[in-house]
Amino acid sequence: MMPSARFPDLVGRSVLITGGGSGIGASLTEAFAMQGAKVAFVDVAEAASTALCERVEAATGNRPLYLRADLRDIDELRCAVVAAVEAHGPVTVLVNNAANDSRHEVADVTPESWDDNQAVNIRPHFFTIQAVAPGMAAAGGGSIINFTSTSYMLNIGTMPAYTTAKAAIVGLTKGMAGRYGPDRIRVNAVAPGWVITERQRELWVTEASLNNHISRQCIPDMMLPEDMVGPVLFLASDTSKMLTAQTLIVDGGLL
Repeated sequence: MMPSARFPDLVGRSVLITGGGSGIGASLTEAFAMQGAKVAFVDVAEAASTALCERVEAATGNRPLYLRADLRDIDELRCAVVAAVEAHGPVTVLVNNAANDSRHEVADVTPESWDDNQAVNIRPHFFTIQAVAPGMAAAGGGSIINFTSTSYMLNIGTMPAYTTAKAAIVGLTKGMAGRYGPDRIRVNAVAPGWVITERQRELWVTEASLNNHISRQCIPDMMLPEDMVGPVLFLASDTSKMLTAQTLIVDGGLL
């Protein structure tokens, strides 16, 4: 269930979401559309993204703008930002959500696979910020929300390139908060716990692993993509206008 809270200051805001076509990103795309924002999202999966646009428009009357781009290609990413600005005006809310949490053994990592992992999980965060920041500053400020993960805090050994990138996002968040604070641009991070998306169900969830994880949370409920919506809307809204350089852990209290 989507949060019922309304944030009037998000009406008409130009919002850009990376990886907005599925999983957590799709819930965020729908949620910002429900708030009345002008939403653009970047994703590589055309069929799923187009279907999402149809579904959100039918539900809200507010059609998101789908921009196809491979985030590993920085020129494509920059073109997507230009298209979002042309359609909706300067981006004043950026959500760097896209990620790939594929498991990999240390012995199997090559220089090429390492670089490809970072090219999805950390590099686009920086270059999307770089692309939107001048317009955001000229508009008088805004909010940037970077998705990290609690995985790097849990000593998980089956995805070292991914957890390295997720730790680096916290450093990037703090550095960018310092750089753009004078422009009234807030930069924060959200660190989800285990959010059960369709991808997680297909690849890694078992009844035993899920029950074990939930048993370690303070709140004994399975986390779903829509559980990330409330924290992100709060950070996007002027409700949090003096909150920056922070990492908000949303994990049901496991940590």
